[in-house]
Amino acid sequence: MTTAKKSKLDQLRDMSIVVADTGDIDAVRRLKPIDCTTNPSLILKAVENPAAAAIVDAAIAWGKKSSLPRDAAIHAVCDRLAVDFGAELAKIVPGRVSTEVDADLSFDTKASVEKAREVIAGYQARGIGRERILIKLAATWEGVRAAEVLQREGIDCNLTLVFSLAQAVVCAEAGAFLISPFVGRILDWHVKAGKGPFDAETDPGVVSVRTIYAHYKARGFATVVMGASFRNTGEIEALAGCDRLTISPALLDQLAAQEGDLPRKLTAPAKPATQAEPKLGEPEFRRRLNEDAMATEKLAEGIRLFSADLAKLRAIVAARL
Repeated sequence: MTTAKKSKLDQLRDMSIVVADTGDIDAVRRLKPIDCTTNPSLILKAVENPAAAAIVDAAIAWGKKSSLPRDAAIHAVCDRLAVDFGAELAKIVPGRVSTEVDADLSFDTKASVEKAREVIAGYQARGIGRERILIKLAATWEGVRAAEVLQREGIDCNLTLVFSLAQAVVCAEAGAFLISPFVGRILDWHVKAGKGPFDAETDPGVVSVRTIYAHYKARGFATVVMGASFRNTGEIEALAGCDRLTISPALLDQLAAQEGDLPRKLTAPAKPATQAEPKLGEPEFRRRLNEDAMATEKLAEGIRLFSADLAKLRAIVAARL
């Protein structure tokens, strides 16, 4: 009698918490991840999926009945959709669901905090406690400061669009629950710049996440490292052992279909360093980010893209209202 070999996805699950990077409810049911992450782009795709018509119709009906002015009603329906999709995902996954604060608030600490509290209140109204939710914020200086406030209130945060060690350090120093360092978008930048070719080991996105992971573990930072934004399964395999990995359904399916050994690539040291380092203040953070052309450009681009997709979602809602 032969024993069935584990797929690479099953082997990965033995080393890292696997998270589904999607708002597709049917895909989450099928793939059975521990957590789910969403963002404005993924919510837009979910809204355009005919399978989600009932959720969208209910939110639009609520908006039509509200007494809010038109622009306020459009924004409120979009907020409601994000929480409604998150609530459905929370019924399926045993862990956390990440819901993103509006990307156009990425440079406004006060407004980001207020929006995050509204999101948490929306989940609580649906019977879902804050311990099941991660508030996603762009890892700008203002977003990190918002996370610092929210963490003190017991609202855990996922700092996203992380492209540099400087961003990762200030996130950890602020006590963020989790960061999402991007892999594929870093590779995209280097390829567009005419660099490469790269394999999984030299992929600059992989190298970036490994550097952040090693820095965190060496210094005993509690913040979770969750690699994100993958272009291929090779990048994922090269980060096996990372705390968490958020992966699209298409790449999860590829890993589920692949056999062969998947070795652990990331391991935390047995004993972190005990010597504390001075905190990275705003001037030095901004200087380091400015010196990193890739991180500066990809952070700005990521915020613009999420803002554009949020605008498209608002346009769809406006047409329906």
